[in-house]
Amino acid sequence: MTNTRLPRLRSRGALAAGVLAATTALLGFQTAPTQARAPERVPVQLLALNDLHGNLEPVDGAAGRITHRGTTLQAGGLAQMATLLDEARAGQTNTLTVAGGDMIGGSPLLSAIFHDEPTVAALDELGVVASSVGNHEFDEGPQELRRIIEGGCHAQDGCAPDAPYAGAGFAYLGGNVTARGSDTPLLRPYKVETLPTGQKIGFIGVVTKNAPTVINASMVRELEFHDELPAIEKYSKELTKQGVRAQVLLIHEGETVNGTAGANCDEGGPGAKLNGRIKDISQKAPTAIGLVVSGHSHDSYECTVLDPANKRRVVTQADSFGRSFTDLRFDLNARGEILRSTVRAQHRAVPVATTQQPAMSKLIGTWRGRSEEQANRVVGHIAGDLPGRGSTDPETPLGSLITDAQAAAGRGYGADFALTNPGSMRADIIYRDGGVVTYADAYRVQPFANALWVLPITGQQLVTALKQQLGGANEASPRFLQLSKELSYSVDMSRSGADRLLVDTIRLKGRPLDPAATYKVTVNDFLANGGNDFDVFGEIATREGGDITDLDALVTYLEETTSAGNPAPVPAQGRITFVTP
Repeated sequence: MTNTRLPRLRSRGALAAGVLAATTALLGFQTAPTQARAPERVPVQLLALNDLHGNLEPVDGAAGRITHRGTTLQAGGLAQMATLLDEARAGQTNTLTVAGGDMIGGSPLLSAIFHDEPTVAALDELGVVASSVGNHEFDEGPQELRRIIEGGCHAQDGCAPDAPYAGAGFAYLGGNVTARGSDTPLLRPYKVETLPTGQKIGFIGVVTKNAPTVINASMVRELEFHDELPAIEKYSKELTKQGVRAQVLLIHEGETVNGTAGANCDEGGPGAKLNGRIKDISQKAPTAIGLVVSGHSHDSYECTVLDPANKRRVVTQADSFGRSFTDLRFDLNARGEILRSTVRAQHRAVPVATTQQPAMSKLIGTWRGRSEEQANRVVGHIAGDLPGRGSTDPETPLGSLITDAQAAAGRGYGADFALTNPGSMRADIIYRDGGVVTYADAYRVQPFANALWVLPITGQQLVTALKQQLGGANEASPRFLQLSKELSYSVDMSRSGADRLLVDTIRLKGRPLDPAATYKVTVNDFLANGGNDFDVFGEIATREGGDITDLDALVTYLEETTSAGNPAPVPAQGRITFVTP
C-alpha cells in the first residue's frame, strides 16, 4: 500500500528509550528534594487505560458499547477521554497516566495508514508516561516497534514530508522479552517517575508469556517471551535496591470476570470472580508491588487479591478501544510505600456524548483530514448490520461474509472453502447511509492486511483443526473459527474439550467429509503459521497464493458482488449448529 507519509503533531516529554544494551545504565533517577521530615501520607492518582488498538474515534455498533452501572451506552473517543481525564486530574498534585499495552496494532485506517504514529501522538497528548508492551505492539515485528519507540522513517513508506517521526514521548516497557538466546531485555523493563512532591514510583512492565500464540509467528521468530514472575521479581528487587518502595506492575495479561465487572469481582472473597493467569501472577508477585494494572482481555474489572504476605492488592483493567479508564487513588506512607488500605479504584466510562477536548479533537481532526479521501471511498453495500467483534455468537454474520470473500479469493488456486480466526475481525460493519460500506469500514474490521494462502488439507487434518477450536489450549475458552458457506458441522457443548465436535455431522459442499481426501482451504497468514494454537495449519508445508490480503479480498468481494440495488444480505445462521443431548 502506498501512502503519503505525514508527521505526528506533537510529542510530550523526553523520548522513550529503545532497545536496551544494559538496563541499569539507561535508567536514571532525579534526586528528591531534601526534606527535614517525610510527610506521613502523600496522595497519588493513577489514571490507567489499555487495549486502545489505535481507536482514536469511537467504535460503531456492539463492539463500541459497554454496560456501566446498569446502563448500556456507546463509549469511546480519545477527544472525549481527554476531557474526562482533565476533570479527573483537577485538584490532584501527584497524578500520572499509564497504560496496559496493545495501544497500537489492529488499528482502524485513521491510525494504521500512518503506521500508528497518530495514536502515539495522541497518547503523548493524553500525558501517558509509561505503558507495558502488548502482543499487538509486535504486529509488524521488533524493528518497527523499535522505530515506534525511537522515531525515524518507516522502512517501506519512508519519512513524513514535513518532518521525521519523533518517536514516543512515553516509555514502552517489556522486561520479559528478549532476543532469542539472550537474557537482556529487548525493551526497557521499568521506569521511575518522581512526583512533584519528591516521592518516586516505579513502573515495571511485562507482556503475557503466551504472546507468540496471538502474534503472527513470522514476526517474532527471533524473540523469546519469558515467564512473567521471574522478570517481575528481578526488577522489583532492582527498584527496591535503588530505594524505590512504591512499585506498580503494568502487565499485558488479563481475563474475563465471569460476565461481571467492577464491584462484583470480589463477591465471595478477594478476586473470587477473577480468572486465569492474571489472578495467579497478581497473587504471587513480590510484596513490594503495591497494585497491578492489567490488559489483554478487554474486560473491565476492579478486583483485590491477597499477595504472598497475605496483604490486600488491587488488580484493575479498563475496557478496550478507549471506552473507559480506571481512576486509581492511594496514599504513600512516610517510607514512600503504597499504603494498601488506601487504594481505591473507580471504573469510569467514556460516553461518546462527552464534550470533546479541543486540543485532542484538533489533533485527531488533522489526521482525519489527511486520510479521508481514501477512507470515504465506497466499496460496497449491505442490507443490514453485520456484527463481528461485537457479536456474542460463535458464528458471526461478518465472519461469514469475510470467509465467503476469502473462499472466492482462493478459487484461482482451487480453494474449496475458507476459515478465519475470530480475532482477525476487529469491529462490526454497521448499516448506515442506505447500506454504504466505505474503505474505512472494511479496513476497520480487517486492519492486519494478512496475506491469504491456499493450503492442501486432508479431511482428517480438518477434523483436527475443528477439534483444536474446542480442546487443548482453547478448551477453557473455545475459539470458533469462522466458516465459509461450503462448510458446516454441529457441536455438543455438554461434552468436554475436543469431544464437543460431532465429527459425523461435518459437511463440505453438502457432502460428508472424507478423512482420506485432500481439499484446499483459504486461510490468512496468521492461521497458516499456526496462530491461536491451531498447530495443524502450521504443519502444512505446501501453500499457494500470498498475492492478496484478507482486506483486499473483502473489498474486492464487496465491489464485485454488491451494489446499491443489490446489497449483500446478512448471512443466515446455521454453519455451526449447537445440539443438546
